[in-house]
Amino acid sequence: MFAGDVRFEGFTATDWSRVLALFRPRRTANAPRDPERARGGVVAVHDGKRLRKLVHTEVGRLRLEDAQRDWPLGVEELARRHHASWAVTLELGALERIMDRFASRARAGGPTTQLITVASLAREEMVGGAIDVWPGRMRGMPIPSPGVVRGTFDSICPAGKTMLVGLFEQGELWTSVAMRRTDRGVDLVLGPDEIRADMGLLAGDWRRDCRHLARAVEERCGPLALGCYAEATRFQELEVDPTPGAWARAVAVRDVILAPLSPPLAILLGIDAGRAAFGALRAVAERIDPVGVVGPALAALREFAGRATGEDGEGGQRPPFSPLELLRKLLSRER
Repeated sequence: MFAGDVRFEGFTATDWSRVLALFRPRRTANAPRDPERARGGVVAVHDGKRLRKLVHTEVGRLRLEDAQRDWPLGVEELARRHHASWAVTLELGALERIMDRFASRARAGGPTTQLITVASLAREEMVGGAIDVWPGRMRGMPIPSPGVVRGTFDSICPAGKTMLVGLFEQGELWTSVAMRRTDRGVDLVLGPDEIRADMGLLAGDWRRDCRHLARAVEERCGPLALGCYAEATRFQELEVDPTPGAWARAVAVRDVILAPLSPPLAILLGIDAGRAAFGALRAVAERIDPVGVVGPALAALREFAGRATGEDGEGGQRPPFSPLELLRKLLSRER
């Protein structure tokens, strides 16, 4: 995805903090706020029999004697005992094995290829029991091959085009990220600091002002293949919203504006809307058809549609690599 000589320009410290805030795990919009929610994480290093190191990201080193008496502990129990929101157990030598095997497998390629290789090696250690993580947000999520990732981005943003995300708040440009793609990958990531002055006088209505943002980015980076615009708070809600059809509904009511919209994303939005429609039909059928005559027919229809779109019918599984599903799993706070 990224070229070896990718440049990052136009970001102030505030802009960077806002971009990073988009990728901070958070609760869904309808989840109750828990002031007593566990915070931070616990990392435990062991040799298979004895606990060697125990660290909490919020308070530092923890006493080994207290945890050693009950070792081994499950990773979820470890998090519960130390009031942590996540926990990791590492067997001694696991990280060294990952790095040694990465060195032997590393091939010429961009950062994306190398990151996928490291993720695959870490998954192998997890399957072998040397690494355990809780909560398992990514458990069961397939790791895409470099070819799949490349093909996905080729379809969304071909070489010579630019992808743009622009988020607004209270009538101002909150942050934006533009990525220009070439044959070698993304060679420029442009932030909002140099764009704001080129946008001119804003109207205070982001649905109109997004056109000025698109124009300013195109003047610096070239034609857009995809533009995504929304209010920052609404975009963050959608990132973790598990409701079928959430993105399609937001686009329909113009909570999110996609312009231009590439055909592959239009297909994904159509599938998302279809999942919401099937869910609504099933809910209606359960209310008006207590005998269960209509339900099996809807299930069969969903299974047929799932085979046609790459889903797995009743299992509700997505195609092998769905960027929106990957984003939701990474950012959704389970508790």
